[in-house]
Amino acid sequence: MRLFVTVKTNARRESVEAVDVTHFVVAVKAQPIEGKANVAVTKILARHLGIASSQLTLRVGVTSKRKVFDLA
Repeated sequence: MRLFVTVKTNARRESVEAVDVTHFVVAVKAQPIEGKANVAVTKILARHLGIASSQLTLRVGVTSKRKVFDLA
């Protein structure tokens, strides 16, 4: 299953907002430097979905605000 995520970095609070079943808006405190925001997004999204972060794989958007994750 593919998950489409829009990321907001440098947020005051970390949160996940579900737009629909496969689209999410994720706010993280981390800065988009050296992949720190990508790691934070993966952890927060996995926690929201109730799965292990190892089940999410970032496929598209390593340097973009819009990312596509594969759910194993």
